[in-house]
Amino acid sequence: MTEDNTIFIGGKPFMNYVTGVVMQFTTKNADEVNVKARGKFISRAVDVAEVSSKRFLDGTVEVKDIRINSEEFENKEGKTVRVSTIEITLGRK
Repeated sequence: MTEDNTIFIGGKPFMNYVTGVVMQFTTKNADEVNVKARGKFISRAVDVAEVSSKRFLDGTVEVKDIRINSEEFENKEGKTVRVSTIEITLGRK
């Protein structure tokens, strides 16, 4: 059984996500945490990853991988929309 250490970024307060990432590394002793976001929340995901790794877990955690992509789906009006996605993998040094 593998543990899924993924934080999905949305509209909650910024520090809630930073706390979630830090808790994954400290209390759950995770080796890696994925920060995922899409659309307008991509910049917040980058900020969460940077603040978590550089301010709260400085010297112990680094960015291991960044993957970008796009998803296509149908909106409420039936129109096909493409939205960008990002997945940032943070890991122990």
